[in-house]
Amino acid sequence: MMQSSDTTRVFIPLTQRRRNGRPRILPPEPGTHFQSRSQDPHILKAIGRAWAWRRRLETGGAATIHDIAEAEKVTDRFVSRMVRLAYLSPDVLERLLLTREPPSVSMIDLIEAVNLPWSEQMGRVFS
Repeated sequence: MMQSSDTTRVFIPLTQRRRNGRPRILPPEPGTHFQSRSQDPHILKAIGRAWAWRRRLETGGAATIHDIAEAEKVTDRFVSRMVRLAYLSPDVLERLLLTREPPSVSMIDLIEAVNLPWSEQMGRVFS
């Protein structure tokens, strides 16, 4: 039987919060810079889908956006909006995907940023 003096207890002040419906354990205050650099999984998934759909259209795997919408069981409007993410500037994609820097805009504003010239997209997405 162990004596209480032989026992060492370690307390780590972690907090648990829900983000995007999933529980997430946050580190203590000094390490919060790690949490701020994490990317939203919805943005990563949306960009991945957009590139996959773009490839299907370019290679002939799907003739129209309607074909993709039927195969994915989503609306034509959703596919046409999301496929625009495949046309973000290479600099914006690099910061979103490689350095995992979260954008300062919502998904809708990110999709609208595609309509801007590449030189202006970086300022709009990460301002």
